Amino acid sequence: MIVMLHDILDIDEEEEVFIAEESLADLISLPVTVEILQSSPDLSDSIVIREDAGGDGAGGGDEGNLLGVAMKLSQPAEVWLLVTDRYGSSHPLAALPTPSASKVVRVEERLFFEGLVEWLSLALRDELFCDSCPIESPPLFVPEREGRLVEFLRPIMPAGGEVLEICAGSGMATQALKRLGFRPWTEDLDSCEICMGLKSGHLEANRSMALDALLLDRFFPPQKFDAVVGFMVGLIDEVNWPLWREILIRSSKLARDLVIYTTYTEREAGAVAGALSSEGWDCEVVANPDDLGIYDQWACVGRRHS
Repeated sequence: MIVMLHDILDIDEEEEVFIAEESLADLISLPVTVEILQSSPDLSDSIVIREDAGGDGAGGGDEGNLLGVAMKLSQPAEVWLLVTDRYGSSHPLAALPTPSASKVVRVEERLFFEGLVEWLSLALRDELFCDSCPIESPPLFVPEREGRLVEFLRPIMPAGGEVLEICAGSGMATQALKRLGFRPWTEDLDSCEICMGLKSGHLEANRSMALDALLLDRFFPPQKFDAVVGFMVGLIDEVNWPLWREILIRSSKLARDLVIYTTYTEREAGAVAGALSSEGWDCEVVANPDDLGIYDQWACVGRRHS
């Protein structure tokens, strides 16, 4: 795979790159990274990745936060193995003695994270960590839903800006955001759904995350996005409402100005509005019915108190 990480590491396209961990969640717990570092790896041929706040690209020097280290392995194959503890619960790289002759590259952290997301997405799409694909059929796609969402969202969404779509599944509703000119970040807990979206072209590799929504704040700061949206959240009932409430409240903290969550019923939209209102959002429950009566029939539209 030729990915952003090749540019970040400033290596040839033919060279193989692997991330030590298999998922974004593993980049928090670091099970493989810790094991590798405890084995005293050979760092005689390594690349140190440091944050470049100014975005000047590759360069020398030791300044800047340490983002990761790529070490050259020769067995069982010749590859660059990238380890990072930037998002981890612990920071074992701090004690890693890297040779002074190591190559140093600089990159903005947002690009580094996109590179990690892209590599993990392509590994998922190409079934690198799967024994076999349990789902062979293409994901469900309803063009009428996309068109209705475009019309519903057009007068509400801010012009331009960064958007996060939570619980995006395989990206059916994401197409409405794309038609409105956005390149949304998308998240879903179900890695098979994300995989189908990537294979179908509904999702972009460097902006698609197979991740629990409750872990998003480990990778993004508060109010990172102009808007956070979720389409057909639920179905919400008395049993799962506490979990949905936590997901929606925590995800909304990543929004600067606007949140939009569509639901199947008015009751669900009202519950979402009540939860967000208690957190300081100005919320409106909006009816959006159609003849099908299935998707996005109601919505909670929330704006931050001015």
